[in-house]
Amino acid sequence: MSIRRADSLGGKAAIVGIGATEFSKDSGRSELKLAVEAVRAALDDAGLTPADVDGLVTFTMDTSPEITVAQAAGIGELSFFSRIHYGGGAACATVQQAALAVASGIADVVVCYRAFNERSGRRFGSGVQRREPSAEGAALGWNLPYGLLTPASWVAMAARRYLHAYGLGPEVFGHVAVLDRRHAARNPAAYFHGRPITLADHAASRWIVDPLRLLDCCQETDGGQALVVTGVERARDLPRPPAVVVAAAQGAGRSQEQMTSYYRDGLTGLPETAVVARQLWRSSGLSPADIDVGILYDHFTPFVLMQLEEFGFCGPGEGGAFVAADALPLNTHGGQLGEAYLHGMNGIAEAVRQIRGTSVNQVAGAERTLVTAGTGVPTSGLVLGADG
Repeated sequence: MSIRRADSLGGKAAIVGIGATEFSKDSGRSELKLAVEAVRAALDDAGLTPADVDGLVTFTMDTSPEITVAQAAGIGELSFFSRIHYGGGAACATVQQAALAVASGIADVVVCYRAFNERSGRRFGSGVQRREPSAEGAALGWNLPYGLLTPASWVAMAARRYLHAYGLGPEVFGHVAVLDRRHAARNPAAYFHGRPITLADHAASRWIVDPLRLLDCCQETDGGQALVVTGVERARDLPRPPAVVVAAAQGAGRSQEQMTSYYRDGLTGLPETAVVARQLWRSSGLSPADIDVGILYDHFTPFVLMQLEEFGFCGPGEGGAFVAADALPLNTHGGQLGEAYLHGMNGIAEAVRQIRGTSVNQVAGAERTLVTAGTGVPTSGLVLGADG
């Protein structure tokens, strides 16, 4: 089983194009229109045309089917199309699927996309509403009667246990919020451009669900993001420096549920992230010391700290101090707290910019980036690197 050994995907595919719409609170257009704008922008960035594309990958939650996006974007025949489940946990897995298709010869050019009106339309933060009966819904049903109705409330349970186990206060989460907003303040594409915050601002923000405050929770965004993946050899002939897929992984832990995995042995970590971390380090041959930039999924601040600990950047309970010390450049685009909430796809784009050397918060000499996807759910991750 690959979960116990290195895989051979690394070095065979690369991200060669990134494109996005503006990030707003009211896009004024359909989610299909957003998807097509992002796809076309990514192809332009890659120096490719719709006619070059033969594969599309998105999320199960996306309202714009692959064949509809292909038709609207002027893409012709498709030899590969795929969707990944579990919300934000799918982000890096879209690139993994695209890389698998390219590496196996099933497709030559695959576009990964995500587009939604998450503020003006369906608001994922509102939690469970009018869901069709399912086994997944039955698992959530154990917790709904007790008031655990929204993502913030689901995360708050684990966050409270984390603080108790390590003798910490909720102010420790503020380091993530301040860091993200500092980077967002220098990013013209970020919704919170020009608006940094302090730890005092974090502490003064209103409670959402104890121990989470408003500034511990990601924003809601209208927008679209797309990424173009092709083989490394072809990538070298395109205009932009390729961001090579060094390693890619998905992970689900034991006793995994979607956001409500409360019956595990402990609540202070993210076992699904640990699965991804082991596979990324094993397959890439790298370690935390080799990473130049981390782009960590930040829908809620506590899970950023737990991810750092699961990946081995610091010990259990030490994530807050690690972030406060600026021990690793993190979320240089501003993250989902500061730039935009695009289910992590904008984070992958930032990792590509760091490899290219074009980020507005560029880390000097950045050659390897770690990217993670949504946590608390079955998740995924990437290590991207410079070519050669």
